[in-house]
Amino acid sequence: MIIDFKKYSSVKIGKEFEVELIDEIKEFDGFIVGGANNLLVSNEPKKLGLLSPNFDFINILEQNKNYMLLDIGCATKSSKIYSFAKKHNLKGFEFLCKIPGTLGGLIKMNAGLKDEVISKNLLSIKSFQKEKQKEELDFAYRYCGEKELIFSAKFKLEYGFDRQKDELLRAMRDNQPSGASFGSVFKNPPNDYAGRLIEAVGLKGFAKNDAMFSQKHANFLINKKNASFEDAIFLIEEAEKRVFESFGINLQREVVVI
Repeated sequence: MIIDFKKYSSVKIGKEFEVELIDEIKEFDGFIVGGANNLLVSNEPKKLGLLSPNFDFINILEQNKNYMLLDIGCATKSSKIYSFAKKHNLKGFEFLCKIPGTLGGLIKMNAGLKDEVISKNLLSIKSFQKEKQKEELDFAYRYCGEKELIFSAKFKLEYGFDRQKDELLRAMRDNQPSGASFGSVFKNPPNDYAGRLIEAVGLKGFAKNDAMFSQKHANFLINKKNASFEDAIFLIEEAEKRVFESFGINLQREVVVI
């Protein structure tokens, strides 16, 4: 299938490329684009793939008075998972209310907000080779060391959807810039904030053609209309260069460039 990444990706940057639709569990040696919410596609990307709707599901494996065990396909959108948890009074997925993407991408970047991360209630993942328990996986801040394509994952969730936390996290996301973007471009360094560093080196509001570091939050790169790959990568690399020169800090990308 052909995907136009200028329309498909969250930052609305990219060209049309052939993408393999994967509708069964098998080996795949390319890059899975998922929802393309933190993805910058170059003019010559590697082999691309996309999980089909066959992997868009939420199955209840076990249910009792204390918890629910779920098997969730990695093509399932965060909004669907959030709505399911809210409907069934399950806690642990409140943070997904404003985080876009599909489960596969959420796991690959260990997505989260504040003290909540997707790996917190994870039990195992299903790859082509086998089912791997959480203890076998390497998770860290915005990081998962799993290299294989993940098709589904199992979670154990207790009851008690936290409406207060839901409102707090929703308010936090509402304060972030609107418009076509990746979300955060860089991970926050230990004991600091990427946005503060980018602003400190004079890049808040700085633009290269239609790509711009937001005036509202410097760690958000906004596509004002027709930004190109070259515009976006220039800003990303400029931020890395200036922050290192000024503070000796190597900014780590949340954005995946392929």
